[in-house]
Amino acid sequence: MTPASAPSSSTVQPVGYWTWVAHQAVVRHLRGALAGIDLTQPQWWVLKDIAADPAPRTRAEFQGRLAAHLDAGPEVIGRAVDTLTARGWLTVDGAGKLHLTQAGRAATGRAVDVLARVRAEIHEGVPEEDYATTLDVLRRMIRNLGGPADLHS
Repeated sequence: MTPASAPSSSTVQPVGYWTWVAHQAVVRHLRGALAGIDLTQPQWWVLKDIAADPAPRTRAEFQGRLAAHLDAGPEVIGRAVDTLTARGWLTVDGAGKLHLTQAGRAATGRAVDVLARVRAEIHEGVPEEDYATTLDVLRRMIRNLGGPADLHS
């Protein structure tokens, strides 16, 4: 192999290492930002899911739904629900369905604002086309390995 035909250093780098490093950096940054508004990542998942879902669900339904596609067991989601309920950000109706309170909606709004800033920080200097290509490549690799390549699949 001649130097002109040698692969670039980027093409021989281990994808597992770089995706792990990226994951660690992004999650650390995101969790730090959420901690600044007294939220954990699992608490954010619960707030976001309840706010986005037009049909109220029970605690068990949220535990199953969120634990199925996030790196957290049902007990982590359950603790998040308990904490948010104790804060008065969630209520439980007579059928056991979870609902956001006004305080919960306000907290969700604060988190959305913080996470928009976090996204901008993470994406600084990265054109949207490059970001989209990166996700497409990662999803293709995941499919190649038989994993779930769609969000919430």
